[in-house]
Amino acid sequence: MTLGEAQTIVDQWIKTNGVRYFNELTNMAILTEEVGEVARIISRQYGEQSFKDGAPTPDLADELADVLFVLICLANQTGIDLTEAFKNNLTKKTQRDHSRHKLNEKLNM
Repeated sequence: MTLGEAQTIVDQWIKTNGVRYFNELTNMAILTEEVGEVARIISRQYGEQSFKDGAPTPDLADELADVLFVLICLANQTGIDLTEAFKNNLTKKTQRDHSRHKLNEKLNM
């Protein structure tokens, strides 16, 4: 699935199942909440915190998909073509960082 296809699928899902998009501020709050859930899993699965005894292990893939869904909602409702935006972002990063990371001594240990 391409980013463009994902944007179309999310838009169709919203129109079929969601009545309408939440407003941008609500979706920003939801995105923040979903990113927090990802952070919680990462800090426990890969960091120094631990899961509570008996608590079900959350699904990182599902939480990342939640983040992507809300991000796509925000792109759709603000008229952003994520394919084009991502291509432009990669170009920017490539021009800016083409040797930065290779020269970073901290990364070459």
